[in-house]
Amino acid sequence: MRYATFIVLYFSQGIPEGITMFAIPAWMAMNGKSAGEIAGYSAVIMIPFSLKILLAPFMERFTFLPMGRRRPWMLFGQFGIMCSLLALSFVPDPLNNVALLTTVAVSVHIFIMFQDIATDSLVIDIVPIEQQGKANSLMWGSKIVGTSLSLGLGSWLINSYGFSFAVSLLAMSILLFMLVPLLLRERKGEKLLPWSAGATSPDAALMAIDSWGKLFKSFKQVLSLRNMWLLVIITFIIMAAIHYMRTLLPIFTIKSLGWDNIFYSKTYSTTYLIGGLVGMVTGGIIIYRFGIVRMLQSILLVTAILVGIMAFSNAFWQNKSFVITFIACINICIVLLNIGVLALAMQMCWKRISALQFTFCMTVFNGALAAGAAFLGLLRNHFGWQTIFVVFSSVVILAMLLLKFIQVKNHLEQVEDLEQKYLKNQAGRL
Repeated sequence: MRYATFIVLYFSQGIPEGITMFAIPAWMAMNGKSAGEIAGYSAVIMIPFSLKILLAPFMERFTFLPMGRRRPWMLFGQFGIMCSLLALSFVPDPLNNVALLTTVAVSVHIFIMFQDIATDSLVIDIVPIEQQGKANSLMWGSKIVGTSLSLGLGSWLINSYGFSFAVSLLAMSILLFMLVPLLLRERKGEKLLPWSAGATSPDAALMAIDSWGKLFKSFKQVLSLRNMWLLVIITFIIMAAIHYMRTLLPIFTIKSLGWDNIFYSKTYSTTYLIGGLVGMVTGGIIIYRFGIVRMLQSILLVTAILVGIMAFSNAFWQNKSFVITFIACINICIVLLNIGVLALAMQMCWKRISALQFTFCMTVFNGALAAGAAFLGLLRNHFGWQTIFVVFSSVVILAMLLLKFIQVKNHLEQVEDLEQKYLKNQAGRL
């Protein structure tokens, strides 16, 4: 039941993202909107995700404990997603009212942030560490499936029945998914609704932080740990490499190999969906069998080898089957790396401040995405494709080697020490 809940929540999160981030820009392009307008829309709607770190402390500090630490924010986020999507469907003449379309899409993403932070921190709070890898693989895979289905179905509905009908129909589907957190308690004995029977769980009450000072002091303490900074550095490199490759692929295939954008989009979306399904099925199994660190090291090594082969196989670059196979393999590796990175970050979180600490990691990851794209742009101005592929493999190998120095067990022991000191200080004040 626990896994089914997280699958549904992440699948439902993929629905609005499939519309706002992919279907709408494609629809705008199909209807002759300029590249500047589309790029402006796409850039602005992503702003909320870079501000998640400002929202997390507020969500950590305030909640309605009788309904759980995370569940009230989760319900608020889903209800907001549904309402803002409905508002999006009522934007008049959206193609000629891009400013309003963008503004409402930003509101959709703000509510997605609430659900995203609440769901991730709930996983950290209630899923045992040894099961978080499996949870991450199921969550990440279901989100990819949700995004892909939303993109495909949403695009078809927009073309067949119009923008307003398509978006409003997808908005109402959120109501169905909202029934899952609405009808399931976070912890036994809690209220389903504010007016229903139930009370604050002792576990939730124990984990609650009652002052800003305690919140930020705890955050400062966990940031002072050596392994936490190793995690930040290593995952920054991995996420930068991932976006380096994602940015590279369309430029390489369309500009250098002569593919058209429609063929590339179909190839990438299909192989990414396959990667999501593979990750959903195998990610948890690999982590359970080998551990998160060894899993990441293995996938990084495979990725470096694949890209190294690509770098020195330029004689086959005009063979579409060869390049499609490469893209498919890389997408599977990217999905597994995403799963591993998120699982490692979750595992190393202090449950007391999981929303703030994990969101900090996500903020670092978002910065890494920009860094990866910028690094590619810098290299492309001075080097050929073969060198660019080799540089990617070298960066990935660096991350693999740095993982040898991270000590998860030692970090968890230090976090447990912080927790015991926190409880001791609390008891001393009573």
